[in-house]
Amino acid sequence: MSILSVRPATGRAGHLSSKFLFFVAATLLAVVANAAEVDAGTVPDTIKQRLTACTACHGEQGRATNDGYYPRIAGKPAGYLYNQLHNFREGRRRYPMMTYLVDHLSDAYLQEIAQYFADQHPPYPAPQPFDQSNATRERGETLVNKGDPAKKIPACIACHGGAMTGVMPATPGLLGLPRDYLVGQIGAWKNGARHGKAPDCMAQVVQRLSADDIGAVSAWLAAQPVPADAVAVAPTSVKLPLACGSVPN
Repeated sequence: MSILSVRPATGRAGHLSSKFLFFVAATLLAVVANAAEVDAGTVPDTIKQRLTACTACHGEQGRATNDGYYPRIAGKPAGYLYNQLHNFREGRRRYPMMTYLVDHLSDAYLQEIAQYFADQHPPYPAPQPFDQSNATRERGETLVNKGDPAKKIPACIACHGGAMTGVMPATPGLLGLPRDYLVGQIGAWKNGARHGKAPDCMAQVVQRLSADDIGAVSAWLAAQPVPADAVAVAPTSVKLPLACGSVPN
């Protein structure tokens, strides 16, 4: 199952259905296996063991897998991870497997889950190479580092940090994520399938992006190497370009 992924609501009904059936089958198998281990007295009651269902899709320690739709959650700011879990529970993000997981979990337990994955720092995979035209590559790099003042699009680095590794306590890094996941999430904001706490700054930005812009940004980000010491940086006194409800004042 997935902790923090959501896919566009259109065109994937069959795929989502098969994924959900796989999730149910895997969960039932895990329950049977765990029950056998409990009888043998071998299962430790640890947060790692309890989150085995999460790492089935997000990879060991939350490092992500080869499936381009499940993001890396390891090392993301705990505030960001908590916000996303809360968004799934409250319906601001919609993905059946995630809703099933968090629907009855308390805020305190969501915070415990978020902190566990925030504390994990496995190595990042190699970046994804893409055959991009020079114009697409330049457009993606420009939007990330400079934005587009004519379209009132702020630079990605203005919120996500100069190195794009995130800003504490609640802004995620955007490096090390698959292109398909990035396209899917930006698309979900674009078509209203994903929301953040009001004021939803990402929703405002995304509405100003064209389809070509979304493709360029996603491909450029996915192709960038991740610094060896990639961590979310401390917040600065610089004012964000837009008010953002998910970022504490």
